[in-house]
Amino acid sequence: MGEEEIKRSKLPSNAYRPLEPGEKYVPFVPSEKIIPEVTVRSVSIGIVMALIFTAAAAYLGLKIGQVFEAAIPIAILAVGMAGMFKRKSSISENVIIQSIGAASGVVVAGMIFTLPALFILKLDLRFYQTFISALLGGFLGVLFIVPLRRYFVREQHGYLPFPEGTAIAEVLVTGEGGGEQAKVLLKAAIIGGIYDFCVATFGLWREVVSTRVVPSLAMVADKAKIVLKLNAGAAVMGLGYIIGLKYAAIIAAGSFVSWLVLIPAIWYFGQHIGIPIGSAHVPVAQMTAEQIFSNYVRHIGIGGIAAAGIIGILKSSKIIVQAFTVGFKEMFAGRKGAGSGATERVDTDLSMPTIIILIIIVLLSILLFFGFGVVDTWKFALIALAVVAVMSFLFTTVAARAIAIVGMNPVSGMTLMTLILTSVILVKAGLSGRAGMLSALIIGGVVCTALSTAGSFITDLKVGYWLGTTPRNQEKLKFVGILFSALAVTGVLILLNKVYGFTGPRALAAPQANAMAAVIKTLMEKTAAPWGLYTAGIFMAIIMEMIHVPPLAFALGMYLPIELNTPVLVGGLISYLVSTSSKNETVNTKRKERGTLIASGFIAGGALMGVVSALIALPGWDKKLNVGLAAKPAGEILSIVLFTILCIYLYYDAKRGAEENEAR
Repeated sequence: MGEEEIKRSKLPSNAYRPLEPGEKYVPFVPSEKIIPEVTVRSVSIGIVMALIFTAAAAYLGLKIGQVFEAAIPIAILAVGMAGMFKRKSSISENVIIQSIGAASGVVVAGMIFTLPALFILKLDLRFYQTFISALLGGFLGVLFIVPLRRYFVREQHGYLPFPEGTAIAEVLVTGEGGGEQAKVLLKAAIIGGIYDFCVATFGLWREVVSTRVVPSLAMVADKAKIVLKLNAGAAVMGLGYIIGLKYAAIIAAGSFVSWLVLIPAIWYFGQHIGIPIGSAHVPVAQMTAEQIFSNYVRHIGIGGIAAAGIIGILKSSKIIVQAFTVGFKEMFAGRKGAGSGATERVDTDLSMPTIIILIIIVLLSILLFFGFGVVDTWKFALIALAVVAVMSFLFTTVAARAIAIVGMNPVSGMTLMTLILTSVILVKAGLSGRAGMLSALIIGGVVCTALSTAGSFITDLKVGYWLGTTPRNQEKLKFVGILFSALAVTGVLILLNKVYGFTGPRALAAPQANAMAAVIKTLMEKTAAPWGLYTAGIFMAIIMEMIHVPPLAFALGMYLPIELNTPVLVGGLISYLVSTSSKNETVNTKRKERGTLIASGFIAGGALMGVVSALIALPGWDKKLNVGLAAKPAGEILSIVLFTILCIYLYYDAKRGAEENEAR
């Protein structure tokens, strides 16, 4: 069938609502129409996207603790690149490109939340351990979610909103009429990339500014330990725009509690005590605000993160039971109606025997991986296998439900819970110390990647359902995306550890990995732990839940350095101003969407150039290129001015969204 026959301006009218009795959803590309899906172009571009965005997501995630979700920018770039070829790319090819490329963010999330903790704990981590952890975890996530595709995608049609999937589908449908949106994204990526590159490589202005730039406020920071900081990067501010004001404010509120309430309070009493308290090496009286934060306050944040994860799992208990029931029914009782006739193209999955055989192969591979590459005895390898299998099956379904409802995957909370349970089990079995920490973190990496992959892939499958792509093709090629993303994230992780490290003055923040490392060290080495501070964080999370404030977002704000949370708040505020700049809601929507493209460009460009800066720094060229202005007061003032200009540009360029739409 010709491509012209399926050109439409939007999805069918029943795409986002529950179907009436007897009503059927007909996708954008009906099942009886055959257009190109798996081609050399779609697969090769998808692989390139996976490699590029894996590098970008890894750098940004390790720096600020938030993984850049690549699916929407990849979808935009896919339709924007159509003009490079003689035959315009079909929408189904773009679905394949997006599905392969989107493996980048999910594999990165699985790795950077856990395995950097091995570097933090000064444990040996080999290339093959990182690669195999990412590969097997990603494969397991795909295999566990495929049997549930029909339940989440078809049976729950119209009941589960899939917010991110909706955005991707709309971008791809709109893109059939041209790649204008990709130009907006590309322009913003160039601006954001050059901006952040000038900071990271040439040192033309300071990356982090603080209230210490004003002499009177510097005195306040010294005498009362009250200080505010801001990372003036384009990528971090762009992330705040996409998060939106609500969650940005919650994250920033957690940070303000840490830096404007707890640090000054600890200083007020601690300045009169002349001996170190807890695990600190110097008395509070000799500490800066930053030292008080790292020695005491961040542990409250760790306790809050752990409690928030537990709260999330308890709230999802009904979903977990339902997911287990559906999963066993699909895997062992057979699909409803299986074998009753020919299956439509748009409803064809990998066969259940194939899925079961692949699950067995992956689980056996995990057993061999732990037996030969991680632990010393098969007893511990079998324990590791059992933990991975149970936790992955349990949590991947929860992740899929969460991302289908709110578009956010609570991967860090569930991973922390996995690590705690794994550590307790391994210690009881007799494996502790350094070997126990290595085993627990690699188990956590496999599980984290599995649940991250499952949550993302169910979105890909929903997009394919809306648009009429063959799910079996998506399922096969997701393995390809995971393979190349696993290779890329392993290389980037090792590179960034060599250039910046995860401990020391230039260390990347890696907040989730630091939290994991602190918890694992306490459980495995049985050393003195700040249980009182952890308990305070637990009660803080419970209180947040009681007053209906998302506890995980608040706890992450308490844990993350304040300089990473303030620009997120700025970006969220700009998002709010753009989306309320007109009395016409349609105009506001168009402006908000254009701003999202610009912010995504800032993130992609800034993160990618961050990787380039790391490559330049590896042989030491950064020292030769750095002009040194960032270290001077003028560099801090220039940073504030340029960051303000960047924010103004985002606001006013976003407001052009409605004007350009009217012009077209």
